[in-house]
Amino acid sequence: MGIVVLLIVLPLVVACILLAVKSDSIRAPIVIGAGIAIAALSIVLAIGNHGGIIHELWQSPGTFKLGGVQIATENAAAGVSVAMTVIGAIMSIAIIVLGIKYKKILAIVLAIIQEAAILWFELSKGYAIEAANTAAKNYLYLDNFSLIMILIIGIIGSGICIYALGYMKDFQRHAAGEKDRRPWFFFLLFLFLAAMVGIVVSNNLIWMFFFWEITTLCSFLLIGFTRTPEAVNNSFRAVILNLIGGCAFVAAIIMMGMHPAIHNFELSNLLDIGTQIKAAGQGGDPVFDTIIGLLAFAGLTKAAQMPFQSWLLGAMVAPTPVSALLHSSTMVKAGVFLIIKLAPCLGISGLFAIGPGFMVIIVGGATFLFASFSALSQSNAKRVLAYSTIANLGLIVACAGVGTAEAVWCAIMLVIFHAVTKSLLFLCVGTAEHRIGSRDIEDMDGLFGRMPRLALFMIVGVSGMFLAPFGMLISKWAAMQAFVDSGVLWALLAVIFGSAVTLFYWTKWLGKLTAIVANRTSIETGVNRTEMAITGLFTAFTLIVAITFPFFSGGMIVPYLGVTFSSVAENVFVALQSSDMIVMMCLVVLVIVLVLLLYGSNRKRVMPLYMAGLNEGDDLTYVGSMQKDVPVTLRNWYFEDLFPEKLMNRIGVIVTSAVLVLVFSYYIYAATALGQYLLSGGAGGGAA
Repeated sequence: MGIVVLLIVLPLVVACILLAVKSDSIRAPIVIGAGIAIAALSIVLAIGNHGGIIHELWQSPGTFKLGGVQIATENAAAGVSVAMTVIGAIMSIAIIVLGIKYKKILAIVLAIIQEAAILWFELSKGYAIEAANTAAKNYLYLDNFSLIMILIIGIIGSGICIYALGYMKDFQRHAAGEKDRRPWFFFLLFLFLAAMVGIVVSNNLIWMFFFWEITTLCSFLLIGFTRTPEAVNNSFRAVILNLIGGCAFVAAIIMMGMHPAIHNFELSNLLDIGTQIKAAGQGGDPVFDTIIGLLAFAGLTKAAQMPFQSWLLGAMVAPTPVSALLHSSTMVKAGVFLIIKLAPCLGISGLFAIGPGFMVIIVGGATFLFASFSALSQSNAKRVLAYSTIANLGLIVACAGVGTAEAVWCAIMLVIFHAVTKSLLFLCVGTAEHRIGSRDIEDMDGLFGRMPRLALFMIVGVSGMFLAPFGMLISKWAAMQAFVDSGVLWALLAVIFGSAVTLFYWTKWLGKLTAIVANRTSIETGVNRTEMAITGLFTAFTLIVAITFPFFSGGMIVPYLGVTFSSVAENVFVALQSSDMIVMMCLVVLVIVLVLLLYGSNRKRVMPLYMAGLNEGDDLTYVGSMQKDVPVTLRNWYFEDLFPEKLMNRIGVIVTSAVLVLVFSYYIYAATALGQYLLSGGAGGGAA
């Protein structure tokens, strides 16, 4: 428990210290030291606790010592809950005040509704429910999936914070004359990391909701960091859509407390009940299904699934470290974490086919398909990465919605590969943008000549997203097998077509990077050392994870599935057999060896390029008609007419909105029918 608490407290303490630090010379060692410490603690925790069992970290009744004083767990938990309630109210007030300042009425209304609901429930009902529940309560817990998430947060998140040192120095230089707000920026980054660890180890959903709302507030403030009109509008869009999910989260908590079969706030208890219902093949309890649906809905908003994807696209106005954090290791991963945790309660089998599993699969599959189509028409590198993130999160969500061990294996593997690879690409794009003055893919001509190391890192990242034998493609193939085995063939079609589309936009980008234009002056020497070190480190991580994923699978994911899906605990069937994974691992090693063998200078004679005209020898221009110098350009095809971004988004939003309306309309109908049945004494009312 000590390391877990330290992983929450340490980033929080560092955040408060950095808020007061104004000097670069003091800030740098603090950030680097804290980043290394958080990453090391994450690794130590994972090494010591990966056996597959659930470790109950803070449970009651029980006691622990603090400063030599014996303290009852129940009393300490009550104190923590009170502190969370007060801080949560302060956060809501902050959003309301900023909403008043910028005249954002919807943000004000949603913040009031959410805070009023949770305060009313906790003060009038929640405390009494907790006090009446005499069974053992587990506030914090740790399982293998939580450990994987902590590794992602601790290593990738900390690396992004260190990268931000050099990036924000350049950022401040470009914003000459403006107030240096980097202390506030780094405070929010480390607060974000603390909140994410809190989310993945909280078993009490009220506690999880507290950390959940911290990430909402931090993302709101980070997206609006530059305080331009566009940044302010995009930050409020993010907070509004996440507050909608927050209201759903609060509604689920209230229904859990009032449901006679649940009557507490433990996620583990909720999952046990759902697993029992699913194993028995019974018809769904409409109220229980609604609770799961509301929590899944909250996860969909946080994971930027359609129709809520616009907030993540708007986050592109923020500095690159923010984009990397939101898209790879934090924020959106909080959403998919919750949905994957709910997977044992999902699926579409049983009497009530229109349920939370149906909703999650359709929304995830549609998001994967239409976000992939939207990425086709983009030349802005960050926007391509944003749509790719939304799409891949959709695939992860769809896998979780299937609710089988096989599909959840694919979802967790996709989480790992996506976190590492996408963070690398965001950081590479941020560094390139500072050096070439553009984030447009079309401006990356000759990047291999101008910034050879960065271009190589970017090539590894792009390859990791769609080429065999890297993990993303292998996991997608395994996901398709999982859909086939589960009989969810309509979702399979979305995955097939969406995966085919990704081939186009990644190939276009890869072609730009590998096209070497001669006689380009290197501009890589001016890149900050922390930026280059972290991008190089993340490149190594991408390759290491691709090589070692059989060990992740056998050592951490399979044991987790064995505990979570008890019906297959003895022999968890995963989407890829061990022999297949070892072959893939060997292929990755072979690819690396081949690149190393070909790397370096050669003695071949290099001839000037033939350009159907007079080439003056610089290989950048040629003399065309009318004796005019014509620059060499290589432009990609962006399919703007075939797959316009607005149309693809509109179709995706319509499809997913219709599914959400259908599912929640069914919940309302089922709950109403059940109420009428009970009021009639069980006769003449019709079964719900």
